Amino acid sequence: MRHRKRHGKLGRTSAHRKALLRNMVTSLLDHEVVETTDTKAKELRRIADRMITLGKRGDLHARRQALSVIRDKKITAKVFDELADRYKVRLGGYTRVLKVRQRVGDAAPMSLVELVDRSS
Repeated sequence: MRHRKRHGKLGRTSAHRKALLRNMVTSLLDHEVVETTDTKAKELRRIADRMITLGKRGDLHARRQALSVIRDKKITAKVFDELADRYKVRLGGYTRVLKVRQRVGDAAPMSLVELVDRSS
């Protein structure tokens, strides 16, 4: 039974899954759009929204919590300066998942994860 299981395992060990999601969150916050599979996109959305919420808090503890996930000071500064200002009136839902196609090799459903109101 899957009762109270909040996230998927993505077919990886916990360390591999953690590294994968950290890298994807860093890429999403840097480029503001990422194409990935549906299941990875749904997991990515949770963590990315949490990072922007930490950026909106703006205190030192929130910055250290974000640095423990993002691991890039330049992108963390972008979250706390640019993205926090952009989403200061929005209460949540900073990311959007759009289903785009099926991957050619294995027909996996692909999605586009993007920040809402992103700069083009």
